[in-house]
Amino acid sequence: MVFFRSVAAFSRLRSRVGQQSSLGSSVRWIQMQSSTDVDLKSQLQELIPEQQDRLKKLKSEHGKVQLGNITVDMVIGGMRGMTGLLWETSLLDPEEGIRFRGLSIPECQKVLPVAQSGGEPLPEGLLWLLLTGKVPSKEQVEALSKDLANRAAVPDYVYNAIDALPSTAHPMTQFASGVMALQVQSEFQKAYENGIHKSKFWEPTYEDCLNLIARVPVVAAYVYRRMYKNGDSIPSDKSLDYGANFSHMLGFDDAKMKELMRLYITIHSDHEGGNVSAHTGHLVGSALSDPYLSFAAALNGLAGPLHGLANQEVLLWIKSVVEECGENISKDQLKEYVWKTLNSGKVVPGYGHGVLRKTDPRYVCQREFALKHLPDDPLFQLVSKLYEVVPPVLTELGKVKNPWPNVDAHSGVLLNHYGLTEARYYTVLFGVSRSLGICSQLIWDRALGLALERPKSVTMDWLEAYCEKAKASSP
Repeated sequence: MVFFRSVAAFSRLRSRVGQQSSLGSSVRWIQMQSSTDVDLKSQLQELIPEQQDRLKKLKSEHGKVQLGNITVDMVIGGMRGMTGLLWETSLLDPEEGIRFRGLSIPECQKVLPVAQSGGEPLPEGLLWLLLTGKVPSKEQVEALSKDLANRAAVPDYVYNAIDALPSTAHPMTQFASGVMALQVQSEFQKAYENGIHKSKFWEPTYEDCLNLIARVPVVAAYVYRRMYKNGDSIPSDKSLDYGANFSHMLGFDDAKMKELMRLYITIHSDHEGGNVSAHTGHLVGSALSDPYLSFAAALNGLAGPLHGLANQEVLLWIKSVVEECGENISKDQLKEYVWKTLNSGKVVPGYGHGVLRKTDPRYVCQREFALKHLPDDPLFQLVSKLYEVVPPVLTELGKVKNPWPNVDAHSGVLLNHYGLTEARYYTVLFGVSRSLGICSQLIWDRALGLALERPKSVTMDWLEAYCEKAKASSP
C-alpha cells in the first residue's frame, strides 16, 4: 500500500503548485512568464549574457567554497555522491525525484502545453523549458515544432551507413551509427575550422543540436522498420508534433500511443548530469567535439546493461515470469520467483537507482497513464503486484539502498500494450528522448564557456599511502 500513498502524495503535490514559500512562488512566477517572441534562438540570445555574468560572479565570489569531502568510497565506487558537474537543465533530488528547471514531473504535466485537453505534455514544450528555464506558450511550442519538422531531412548516406550493417545488429548499434553519419553536416565543425570566435561557439552548436533533435526520430524509426517491418519505411508527417510523428514513423497511429510517446519522450529527456549518457555527452563535448560526436558517445553509454538497456531487460524478465508462472500468478508465487532471481545471482530489473531513495516519479506518472488508459492489461496488473512484492524482498535482502521501482520498471509494459513489443529496441526510444536533455546542456556548455573536463585519478598505491599518512597524523 506504500505505492498508493506515494501516488496520493504526488496528487497533493500537483494541487499545491503555486502554494510554495514566498521564494518558491517567486521562482514559479518567473518561470511561468514567457515572451511573445516565438523564435527560440532569439530567446537564448537574450538569456545568455545574463547567465554568463552570473557564472563569472559565482566563480569570482565563491570559487574557493568547498562543496563537501571526497572519501575513498567515492573514488572506488563510481564517484557516487561526489559533486563535480555543472548541469543547468535538471536537478535530481533523492527524495523528490527529477526537476526540470525547477519543475517536477507533475508540475510539468500541469503547466506545459499539450496536444489535446487533459493530455500529456508536448516534448517541444519541455525542450523550450530546458533551454530557457521558462514555460512556453502554445504558440511558441507550435513554432518550435514546425522548426524541428523543417530540420528533419536525413541524407541518403545516413541510411546507406546503417544498411552497411547486418539487419541483426543491435538496434543501438544501428542507431549510433546513423547519428555518427549525420555528423558529416555538422555546423560546429565547419565553423570551428573557419576560425569562429569562442564567444560564438554556442551558435553553430545550437544549429547542430536542433538539427540532431529533429533527425534522430527519423533515424530511429528507420532502424525499427528495417529490423522488424521488412524495411518498409514510413515518411515523416510535418503536420504532427514531435512525439506523434515519431509514433507515426514507427507505424503506430493510435491516438493513445501518440499520447504515450509524448509522455515517454518528456519524462526520459533529462536526469541531471551524473548518469552515464548525460555525463558522457558532456565529457566528450568538453573537448569541443561537435554535438553529433558527443551524442553518439552518449548513446554508446546508454546502451550499457546498467543504464539504458535496463528497460529492455525489465519486459523480458516480466515475460519470463508469465511464461513460467502464468498471468494470474499470486503474490506468494511472485515473491518466490523474485527470491529465485536474486538467489541465482541476478538482479530484479527496474528496481533501485543510483541517486533516488523513493519511488521514481517517472514510474508514478506512467502508472497513472496505465490506470487511465489500460487498467485491465494483464502485464500492467503484474507490474502492480511487483510493486507490492519486490520492495519488501529487497529490504529484507539488506544490500539495496533503494528498493523502489525506477522509470524502467513500467515503460516496457506500456509500449508492449500498444504493439511495440520488440524489447531490444526500447533503448533506442530512450536515446531519442535523451537527445533533448543532452543537447540542451551542450548548448549551455558552449554558451557559458565551460572548461575541458579533466578530473584527477589515483592508483591503489596512492590511496593506501594517503590513508596511512592520514591515520598516522590523526590524534
